[in-house]
Amino acid sequence: MIPAAFDYVVPRTLPEAVAELVKRGQEAKVLAGGHSLIPLMKLRLSTPSFLVDIGRINNLNYIREEDGHVAIGALTTHHDIEFSDLLKKKLPLLSGAAAQIGDPQVRNRGTIGGAASHADPFGDFPACLLALDAELKVVGPNGERSIAARDFFVDTFTSALEPNEILREIRIATPPADSTGTYLKFSRRSQDWAIVAVAAQVTVSGHNIANVAIGLTGMGSRPLRASGVEQALRGKGAHDDDIRKAAERAAEGTDPPQDLNGSPDYRRHLAQVLTRRALEQITAHH
Repeated sequence: MIPAAFDYVVPRTLPEAVAELVKRGQEAKVLAGGHSLIPLMKLRLSTPSFLVDIGRINNLNYIREEDGHVAIGALTTHHDIEFSDLLKKKLPLLSGAAAQIGDPQVRNRGTIGGAASHADPFGDFPACLLALDAELKVVGPNGERSIAARDFFVDTFTSALEPNEILREIRIATPPADSTGTYLKFSRRSQDWAIVAVAAQVTVSGHNIANVAIGLTGMGSRPLRASGVEQALRGKGAHDDDIRKAAERAAEGTDPPQDLNGSPDYRRHLAQVLTRRALEQITAHH
């Protein structure tokens, strides 16, 4: 449980951090809160010879609304997301998911940017960002670019970030007033990784579902959208019968893993049950 030897640098600005990554190339890794990377290093599943600690860059921790978007700095902690009044009001899907990550120690140190960049298929935030059609702003040696969440999560522990790029900000279009979201997670123990989880964001207009987006955790090598459910419900009435039928399509197009926590069939069943519960929970208020 001791990591391999590594060198360590603490840049004070983002350009400085990018310059360090360019200089070190493939040997370097970015360290934010450290709650994803350090366990892997202890197990020697990751052996970077150089760590660029961005934790002390001081203008990357914020949650604010601007130009019809909610902007979240990459170093914003799970704790700050959980307790943000703005997010509780506008994006309860995110604050609710943050409350279910690890324990208070993890939530105080772990960052949303680190969680997104790590691209763990069992991580909680990736499916939420996918369901919210988030945009991820990344900075590299050639300046800044935006990556849509649907293109950002590529495979297990693989994002669309280039080796010398750093995630700076996550932007989400502010949902309309009649839209709300929830994150339902099934795990073996409290504070554990999800076996399966469902991130749902639904807009109910009158008694009809105007829009629906569902992200799935634990149903493949990256977070996935339950597009079968989305198609089945868009424009339909928010009735229990419609929801039940639509939720049966939750596992369509997924490739759930087989591991110690459960079989693919077990995960497909969980995805259907959690999707139905999430949709019922949201539409019950209307």
